Amino acid sequence: MSFLLNQASYALAAQLGAALDEIGISVREYCVLWKAEEQERPQTAIAELAGLDKTTMVVTLDALERAGYAERRVSSTDRRARVVAVTPAGRQVLHRAFGVVGEVIDRVLLDLDEVRRAALVDALEILTRGSLSTPSHTAPQRRRRVPSATT
Repeated sequence: MSFLLNQASYALAAQLGAALDEIGISVREYCVLWKAEEQERPQTAIAELAGLDKTTMVVTLDALERAGYAERRVSSTDRRARVVAVTPAGRQVLHRAFGVVGEVIDRVLLDLDEVRRAALVDALEILTRGSLSTPSHTAPQRRRRVPSATT
């Protein structure tokens, strides 16, 4: 099952990446814009929702700021906190990206009949809300125990 999910994930990510590249953003940038547009959120919350580690989030947000798609602002509810805001240009590219992503997903799911399509999406939603809810690349890593010198 792990191999199949990995294969599907990598293939879908490649297709999404190629399609989004045509409008000038990456999959990561799309995810950050999407989560920032949903509601006012701090950078750390968006990183968690997008499945990005801290370093990748900073690099991604820096690129979005350079492109004029997002900016860090003071929170409207807590002047001490900084949030990620999507600019008008960012909203425009995000709405184009929604269309592109939808087309890719529709094309991929054409391999399945309607019943299987619905079952697949439903099963993945259940798993990612339950036992597969924490992406491994953002989960705390257990350190290997270092053998003592006396062993």
